Amino acid sequence: MTQHTFEATRRQVLAGLGATTALTLGGCVPTPRPEGIAAAQRIGAERLLETVAYNLLEHEPERATSLGVDTGRYAYLRGKIEDQSPAGQDAYAATLRQDLERVAAYSREGLDSETVTNLDVVQSAYELALDGFALPYGDTPVGNWRTAPYVVIQNVGEYLAMPRFMQSTQKVENGDDADAYIERLEAFPASLDGELARIREARGMGVVPPSFLLDKAIVQMEQTIASAGKGELFADDLRAKLNAAGMPESHANRAKILESGVIAEALERQLTELRAEREVATDDPGMSARPYGEEFYNWALRSSTTTRLTPDEVHKQGLEELEALHARMDPILRKIGYTEGSVGARMTALSQDPRYKFAEGDAGRAEIMDFIAERIDWIKAQMPRAFNTLVDPNLEVVRIPVAEEAGAPGAYGGAGSKDGTIPGRFWINLRTTELHRKYDLADLTYHETIPGHVWEGEYSNRLPLIRSILAFNPFSEGWALYGEQLADELGAYDGFEVGQLGYLQSLAFRACRMVVDTGLHAKGWSREQGRQFFIQRNGSKPEEVQSEVDRYCSWPGQATGYKLGHSRIVDQRQRAQAVLGDAYDLKAFNDAVILGGNVPMDVLEKNVSRYIAGASA
Repeated sequence: MTQHTFEATRRQVLAGLGATTALTLGGCVPTPRPEGIAAAQRIGAERLLETVAYNLLEHEPERATSLGVDTGRYAYLRGKIEDQSPAGQDAYAATLRQDLERVAAYSREGLDSETVTNLDVVQSAYELALDGFALPYGDTPVGNWRTAPYVVIQNVGEYLAMPRFMQSTQKVENGDDADAYIERLEAFPASLDGELARIREARGMGVVPPSFLLDKAIVQMEQTIASAGKGELFADDLRAKLNAAGMPESHANRAKILESGVIAEALERQLTELRAEREVATDDPGMSARPYGEEFYNWALRSSTTTRLTPDEVHKQGLEELEALHARMDPILRKIGYTEGSVGARMTALSQDPRYKFAEGDAGRAEIMDFIAERIDWIKAQMPRAFNTLVDPNLEVVRIPVAEEAGAPGAYGGAGSKDGTIPGRFWINLRTTELHRKYDLADLTYHETIPGHVWEGEYSNRLPLIRSILAFNPFSEGWALYGEQLADELGAYDGFEVGQLGYLQSLAFRACRMVVDTGLHAKGWSREQGRQFFIQRNGSKPEEVQSEVDRYCSWPGQATGYKLGHSRIVDQRQRAQAVLGDAYDLKAFNDAVILGGNVPMDVLEKNVSRYIAGASA
């Protein structure tokens, strides 16, 4: 099979986007000749999709910056931020409703399969998001993975997102960029007050986060306010960027005035509200203990899996998959000398083996970063064995900001910008080296970078803009787990069987998530029950589990999409193998999945069906 790379560069893709015009809904146009009808239909669909994309970015302009499309006629987006107020969210929903009607009404007749997929993906994402906006509280993702009932909490809120975004993504290369930076800071207090209005409304309905989440959020908010008072949130970052560009520091001085003044005051107002919520909070972790909790969780589960599976069905599947994975781990554990006790107990013992620990403190942190770099180099070299269509990711490994580490997961990763100027990133939590082991860090690296999130994002960034914006949790996370599987199949653990244990424990960990998430939100589990299920059944590290379970409490449903999505991809691969027999090709299958882009699970099945039909011809 011949290898090839994308013929279109990012620059060409973006130029093509800019060359189209806004959708015209009325007026007289020439009637195309019969042979031109299909082409006209396709061009019309492309223009509609571009219009829909920029309509969405009007409401989430930070995404335009992250994608690198806040240029040219859309450069004004670089100085705007999302309207977090109730009215702003209502306006966002109105735009989605209007654009959904346009997309749903657009005839698919005569369109190629790729364009039909693009329209179907938008329709699915918008229908799902509008069901979320119809709920009486929460932060609704649009083509995103975070299902958040609490608008401000330990891992949700602009008090965390805005500093991280400005420091990592907002470029300052000229005077216009510096002006845009200040414009966003000037808009930030209103954004914080918009969130404040929403969490006050939720408290009025009786929707208050669990006490233990509020305890974390209050500490983090206090740290954020302290940083703002010293100019560490924005001014220091802007000053460094201005110095690097050889520009005067006047904008940085303005930034310090803003963050130590009106921004800090808005943060204080949020802190006051969080403290008021803490006075009435309980330690009940799940949505079932909150008004409209069942309705919220059912939607969150649908958003997180793009299926109609019930909480009971997800719970059952998680238990079954966990047992199957532990059956694979048992003989490896016996082979390396761990023969007594459950798989979870033996994995707990393995985690205490000093051979697999990193050193404490900064020495261990440096060791972790070197380990990750070596594994990235290895997996990059293997990709021609797994794909015909290759990419070369722009990638960097970054420590999660210290102020966020307590409430953050062990790691996360994602693609860079559409124009390639912002790299894909692997964010690693280094608050303690106890979070990681030498037998599980390689697998984590493959998940977050290559062939996982960063690798997949490179393909999505070559699709039409709206497809680069919209992502679906079970595909994003299912693909990253499938990337872990590919690394294993390519020989990542040859001669290092304990590393394969880390990989299998990772999959088992995701099966546990299906059980614990549904347990917390639909079966009345306590926070400690959730923690102990991980520790006792899977041998997970207590340090890792603490923030994990808390994350499920603030993002209901999201954790269920990982293993479910992985299982669906593997099921599709097995279907292709069974139907095609000798005509099946691993590289062709992987191309069919990843080139189809980030899709709901039903669209994934359609994409694989087209691959099977083509390979059968």
